[in-house]
Amino acid sequence: MHSPTGLQFELSSPTPLGEARAIITEVAASLRTLSIGGVHLTEPYGDDVVPPFGDGTVLVPWPNRVEDGLWRLDGIEQQLDLTEPERGNALHGLLRDRPYTVADRSASAVTLAATVFPTRGYPFQLDTTVRYELVDDGLRVTHGITNVGSRSAPVAVGTHPFLRLGDVPTDELVLTVAAGSRFETDARLNPVSENPVEGTDFDLRAGRPVAELHLDDAFGAVTPAGALSRHRLTASDGRFVELWQEGDFAFVQVFATRIFPRDVGLGTPVLGTAIAVEPMTAPPNAFNSGQGLRWLAPGETWSLSWGIRYSGKHEGE
Repeated sequence: MHSPTGLQFELSSPTPLGEARAIITEVAASLRTLSIGGVHLTEPYGDDVVPPFGDGTVLVPWPNRVEDGLWRLDGIEQQLDLTEPERGNALHGLLRDRPYTVADRSASAVTLAATVFPTRGYPFQLDTTVRYELVDDGLRVTHGITNVGSRSAPVAVGTHPFLRLGDVPTDELVLTVAAGSRFETDARLNPVSENPVEGTDFDLRAGRPVAELHLDDAFGAVTPAGALSRHRLTASDGRFVELWQEGDFAFVQVFATRIFPRDVGLGTPVLGTAIAVEPMTAPPNAFNSGQGLRWLAPGETWSLSWGIRYSGKHEGE
């Protein structure tokens, strides 16, 4: 049987917390599963289904939305395909249903490559790579974007991982997001303003139980702890899974759903709560606002990283 996500690249590596395992897909370079010592750190899905809610996919050359799929280049209107037709937006870039090829592979790492070719609303060509590498406490992901065209190209990068902490119900976890602002949106989820989170229900810097949260929100003013920004799901026993992002990832989208098909394709799926913590280099509608948008000159390469970290230590250890 052929998988809708193409070839499956299985990675494994010994770690102090047990064997680390990951599966990356050919289509969309999706992180299909990640675990350490048998503890799932992302929401897995089977190889016989399309990634639910875009689980684990790579979002290039823009994450999130472009309102109406419209933006201007040198004063000339550009019309992207409306890939979120129910809201009339262009969603999540041009590679989320495209195949990648293997550029490099070992037992514990794989580098996949895909080209963004000039298309409706985006007349630029980019060579892209994404490298997944298992490390002692989780996973490191490194993106590479090279402008191989003859003119400067607007670029933003994002990914769509859903975090999980083994069999702990996600509603029982506490979510911490290191961000000082939130983008208020209209009914189509396009931003209308950016506001401080201080004193609002969207201030997640000290942590809030997932059971209390209803989120599909972009956050800015991401606060680094040293060289990295860190967002966590923490269990009552002190264990946590953490998404970290380097400075180029200055924004993060947090999406909570109560109808995620957990373990779909891996047994009997159960609809339940899932949390996507999505590192982004630009907020929604960046092709129009310009906020966070990177213009790559011809021949220029951009390299940037994020990752997932697991702490299996219980409180007091």
